[in-house]
Amino acid sequence: MMTYRSGLVWLQDDIRLDDNALVEKATAECQQLLFVYCVNPKWFQPNRYGLRSMGAARWRFRAAALTDLKQQLRQLGQDLLVVYQSPLQAIPELITRCGIEVIYSSQHAGFYEQSYARLLRQRYPFIQHQQLTTATLWEAAQLPFGLNDLPDTFSKFRRQIEKQDLRGQIPAPVPAPRQLPPLPASANALFAERKHALPPIEAPAHEYFQGGSRAAEQHVTDYFTSGAAHTYKETRNALDDWPASTKFSPWLADGSLSVRRLHQQLLQYEAAHGSNESTYWIFFELLWREYFHWYAQRHGQRLYAFAGIKRQRPQTSFYGSRWQQWCSGTTAHPIVNACMNQLNAIGYMSNRGRQLVASCFVHELQLDWRYGAAFFEQQLIDYDVASNWGNWQYLAGVGADPRGHRRFDLDKQTRQYDAKHEFIERWHGNVSTPTDWVDAADWPISE
Repeated sequence: MMTYRSGLVWLQDDIRLDDNALVEKATAECQQLLFVYCVNPKWFQPNRYGLRSMGAARWRFRAAALTDLKQQLRQLGQDLLVVYQSPLQAIPELITRCGIEVIYSSQHAGFYEQSYARLLRQRYPFIQHQQLTTATLWEAAQLPFGLNDLPDTFSKFRRQIEKQDLRGQIPAPVPAPRQLPPLPASANALFAERKHALPPIEAPAHEYFQGGSRAAEQHVTDYFTSGAAHTYKETRNALDDWPASTKFSPWLADGSLSVRRLHQQLLQYEAAHGSNESTYWIFFELLWREYFHWYAQRHGQRLYAFAGIKRQRPQTSFYGSRWQQWCSGTTAHPIVNACMNQLNAIGYMSNRGRQLVASCFVHELQLDWRYGAAFFEQQLIDYDVASNWGNWQYLAGVGADPRGHRRFDLDKQTRQYDAKHEFIERWHGNVSTPTDWVDAADWPISE
């Protein structure tokens, strides 16, 4: 085994010690270790859609996860250096000042996130760069196909996984370390100097969605001791009922919760209480997440392209008034308004709600799907680059859906999931503004 004097663990969407391949390998190979997390200022600046990549609710949740990890590291005699800088600014300085010989980072699903790692490898070829899997059930080498041969639909992906019986080959999660290598001596000055003012926490605390791996562990325990897993398939489409769906996604998204640890907990529940269609459906949802992770890696920048992976341009455009109505929950569709108001208030929306508002966005409002995906990126506390953009492509008919455009009858959906309008009333969905179908700010869409 190679031994390095000083190593750097560059955390991204893997904010945990439990079942973290970076932590395990770095602990085994390094005499000294520096943990760093880069809060990129770019996240809080307007992007090409006039939005922020990191909205207030997600930043509250993420900041809590960082605080939680920092506390856990300190209990082990270590610490987490949180810097308000791009990785391309922060990490070069850390390499120089701490004599870093090896960088451990995760194989991120996002193309632009991967670009930081690629540039660092190019600029610093004299140090070791180890990228490991931290976000998926399987390693790439375990899949029954190469990445370039990823099935073009989820159904084909699932059939191949089940045909090979790969569920039984999911690696067992590795427990958090009981001890860690110390900080490099030069790191003490860094912690003293790097007291950058991070963006303020502006979103109010949520009763249930508390960031961090310890909150994640408690939530998983609470869920599987409640018995809700046995009825998940029947209740998962509820629009606003806490125990109806699993709510694991926020912690999976920022890596506070290991998907392999979650799968282990599911297996233990099935062993103790029996498996049924509902417990399988939890695994089925994890498969969807898995598929979109590899989908994002396979298609790279095409994940964000107007024409999607199918290279078929949708017949949509940009209408400023419709866009504002959708964002503010004031469309002509009460069920959509209620879902959007819920999202804007707490940073979360049910899976059923996401499908309804996306369908409305693409079909009723005829808007460029990328703006909807970008708004979700800003607002959702469980934003995951692969699942978010992959699902929006799917609904827009430019992604992995073999049926093309998937349109929901909003009136029928309201009758089915909110027949008494309780959800609509709770989230003030009946407030609307007149629809302006002609807007001087409208423009045609280009790539």
